[in-house]
Amino acid sequence: MIDAKKPLRVLVSEGSSTSGREAITILGLAGHHVEICDPSRWCLARYSRFVRKYHHCPPLRTDPAGFLRFVERLLASRHFDVLLPIHEQGFLFARAEGRLQPRVGLALPDFTSYRAVHSKAGFSRLLDQLGLPQPPTRIVNSVEELRDGLRFPSVVKTSIGTASRGIWFVRDANDLHRALYDLESAGDFAGEVLAQDLITGTVEKAQSVFCRGTLIAFHAYRQIAAGVGGGEAIKESVSRPAIRAALETIGAHLGWHGALSVDVIMPLDSATPLLIDCNPRLVEPMNAYRSGTDLVDLLLRVSLDETPAPLADGRAGVRTHLAMQALLGSASRDGTRRELIRECGRIAAGDGLYRGSTEELTPVRLDWLSAAPLAMTTALLLASPQIASSLARGGFGAHLLDRGSIKKIESAEFC
Repeated sequence: MIDAKKPLRVLVSEGSSTSGREAITILGLAGHHVEICDPSRWCLARYSRFVRKYHHCPPLRTDPAGFLRFVERLLASRHFDVLLPIHEQGFLFARAEGRLQPRVGLALPDFTSYRAVHSKAGFSRLLDQLGLPQPPTRIVNSVEELRDGLRFPSVVKTSIGTASRGIWFVRDANDLHRALYDLESAGDFAGEVLAQDLITGTVEKAQSVFCRGTLIAFHAYRQIAAGVGGGEAIKESVSRPAIRAALETIGAHLGWHGALSVDVIMPLDSATPLLIDCNPRLVEPMNAYRSGTDLVDLLLRVSLDETPAPLADGRAGVRTHLAMQALLGSASRDGTRRELIRECGRIAAGDGLYRGSTEELTPVRLDWLSAAPLAMTTALLLASPQIASSLARGGFGAHLLDRGSIKKIESAEFC
């Protein structure tokens, strides 16, 4: 059992994502010793008083073997109790689990199970196999197949993609031409492409932690307001027994061990939730934490080979927000300084949709250093609101995978 009086030494596998930044806050508030490795010297997590040490590492995207060797050397030279694969590094760590497990606590399923849900096409096939609901979906491999099989309106997705990238909303022929141009230009038909019917409804997300195929914690929230790129700017916890049951089925089938999250559409004309994406990791765990479900602590326990008792679901109706996402979203939609200043005022005063909400990404009162990226983002947007989209694209960094790095990791000679 984790000794509450003894801080753990935790190595977080990256510090650029919102998920990583929120996990670091939760770890720090619990008193754990947190270190991060990231290819960016100015990653988001460096602006946190909870990070004891930063390690500059090779980029996962272009040098997965070098990144793995770096982590192995770090584990050999410094003691860590837990390695926390907070983002796509889990794909690499699951592939090399035999090299890492003897040195550190690590909660991941076997690589076959991880691969089954990492790609959007693989997850769609798994849902069909298990009889779980998803929007009508077609998986294609060419321009002709996509053009011939598409129904308007649809969502077109590359099989590999994260942070809302590789997604096109196709409502008419002009949208389709733009999507086809982008897909061909990027060479995305070298892999599989999905076309899903566009369902009108509310976006929700659910997170869970499994211990050897048994679900031990679950949390769900709905989007109240979108930020730039479709991510959540304001969210609210909800009770979703049907989604919990679907996740339980998936985790039991795969013998899942560790964190597992899904994206869901709640259709306006149906009570049946439709699963649309899967992330084999935690995604922004602070709303769950504020709702009384500490998924990060549970993940630490599972990483140390404990078998924790299942947690009760957290409270529904708990609202949290990400001020940076809200400001980026406001600038990308309206594009005026006046509206941006109004949004800043609403956030600061807790007015409107922010009433009763707490900050989850840059909690300045808990972590004064987090004011730096928030202030910098605000200043840049006030100087030029039009740069919101380019600032958001900057989040797709060297800490993430692409088709090339995935191919290297999957190769027989990698491990």
